[in-house]
Amino acid sequence: MTPIVLLMGPTAAGKTDLGVRLAEGLPADIVSVDSAMVYRGMDIGTGKPPPEVLARAPHRLIDIREITETYSAGDFRRDAVREVEAIRARGRIPLLVGGTLLYFRALERGLARLPRAAPAVRERLAAEGERSGWPALHERLAAVDPEAGRRIHPHDAQRIQRALEVFEVSGRRMSEWQRSAHGPAGVPGPIVRLAVAPADRAVLHRAIDARFRAMLERGLVDEVRGLAERPGVDRGLPSMRAVGYRQVRDYLEGRSSRAEMVERAVAATRQLARRQLTWLRSLSGVGWLDPASGAAERAREYILRNAASEPCRTPNRIQCDDRRLSEKTE
Repeated sequence: MTPIVLLMGPTAAGKTDLGVRLAEGLPADIVSVDSAMVYRGMDIGTGKPPPEVLARAPHRLIDIREITETYSAGDFRRDAVREVEAIRARGRIPLLVGGTLLYFRALERGLARLPRAAPAVRERLAAEGERSGWPALHERLAAVDPEAGRRIHPHDAQRIQRALEVFEVSGRRMSEWQRSAHGPAGVPGPIVRLAVAPADRAVLHRAIDARFRAMLERGLVDEVRGLAERPGVDRGLPSMRAVGYRQVRDYLEGRSSRAEMVERAVAATRQLARRQLTWLRSLSGVGWLDPASGAAERAREYILRNAASEPCRTPNRIQCDDRRLSEKTE
């Protein structure tokens, strides 16, 4: 069976550029794995590839939802499985590129069956989060579901909201549901995992800062203003809680100065990157790649070498034997 290639990494690490170069050098089609790029109109702040890049290397699962709609890990799994099967049917390699690691996990392992969404409960929790702050709701979650509280970051609004919603609707903890209620299994076939990240954390921090400032220069404030003016668009929507967008909206509503907006957006993006790296480092069978010169060729060689073999199971960042791409340090 044609292998699936997972190209993962923290935000601002260069995943999109590397994915495009790989797609141009391999018989591969790209599937986006990004919870914000699915929304039409969210272009600058998501780092969505521009039209000229998409013309060269089309990305599936971009611009498939309106910003007033929701898009869950279950939705992604269903859509991604369909796209993977379509790509395989053409005899090509599915290349999944992005940083929404929950989506990658849903694709590989499947998902637990959880209670259906309760819009009224969700809206009330969103209003409470905006009023009291999500760390306060995280404290409530930690009190009723300590396991979920340890796993979910105090500023991860979407996951805090969903965990509290599940508890209120069902009377059972999210962690209990996830242990006992099994949904569809993961996607079949061999999987090659690659993670791209600078070996030096300071390099990533500088890239995050430069990337957000470049987004501002390209018109991010005007993009957010235009989205906020659309009918039915409020701060509680999952799309509007995306990192960068919520800080710019605070600025537009007079909740912060421009300098504070930049500082908060960069800090939130660094926190996101830290969580992404922590998750990635917990995985086994991952080839780590520094996005320096020659990264595309090294990634291509790694993919071709490992496509037909069982991935190594080393649980740390130093990969086994001849599969080592680089020795990374903390």
